[in-house]
Amino acid sequence: MKILTTIKELQEARNEIEGSVGFVPTMGALHDGHISLIRKARAENQTVFVSIFVNPTQFLPGEDLDAYPRKEQADKKICEMCKVDYLFMPDATTMYGEDEVLIKAPSKSYILEGKTRPGHFDGVLQVVLKLFGLVQPTNAYFGKKDAQQLSLIQQMAKNLFLSVNVVPCDIVRESDGLAMSSRNIYLSKEQRRDAIAISKSLYTAAALVSKKEFDIETIKNRMMQVMENLDVEYIAFVNREFNELKQIEVGNSIILIVARFGSVRLLDNMWI
Repeated sequence: MKILTTIKELQEARNEIEGSVGFVPTMGALHDGHISLIRKARAENQTVFVSIFVNPTQFLPGEDLDAYPRKEQADKKICEMCKVDYLFMPDATTMYGEDEVLIKAPSKSYILEGKTRPGHFDGVLQVVLKLFGLVQPTNAYFGKKDAQQLSLIQQMAKNLFLSVNVVPCDIVRESDGLAMSSRNIYLSKEQRRDAIAISKSLYTAAALVSKKEFDIETIKNRMMQVMENLDVEYIAFVNREFNELKQIEVGNSIILIVARFGSVRLLDNMWI
């Protein structure tokens, strides 16, 4: 595995590569969810790039960029274990210099996560576009847990006629159902135990749909019963294009949840 830190190093490496390139962009603190993306990239491509970059432009004022978990040595070992060919680890100056935001996220970036964190997706799309331009991947792998982010990246690739194939990958969960996240380490033991109710509520929703219950208010009420002890920021029911649904459409619905545990926000969802 080669570790690259500059644009020149990455471009020189990319110019030598032939065949398909799989790319997994991350902010580090790698866990089994990231590993599943990397392994899929490894299985489907001749060359695999992973990037680790804690992107400052997607953090809003008041959000603690410096507190975001960083585990560089462990991350390097994980990438080696997963047989990554190139690991790109730039700093903020390398990625941005004096640049301002070059693109503006579409209107759907200001609902749900974007409503809570206005401007967040501007930063996400900018850094992903830069990375796509540098790595020029054949396939890029993103987890479904960040469903709104995934949808916006897919839309960006389509609107800008990018040749990359954006590959959605299933959520990886702990044995008790909690969706894997770099933020889980900030939960206390009690919060960690309570957080299981998030995935339980989604399984409850899926069970209701399997019994042909498609009424959103009925499903939402049952989910809230399961999460009665949680600080639920929102439950949303949208289709794959992130338009609000009147009722569940099987094969075209996503149920999204955000719950707060003190300063920690946990996201989860289920595609139905």
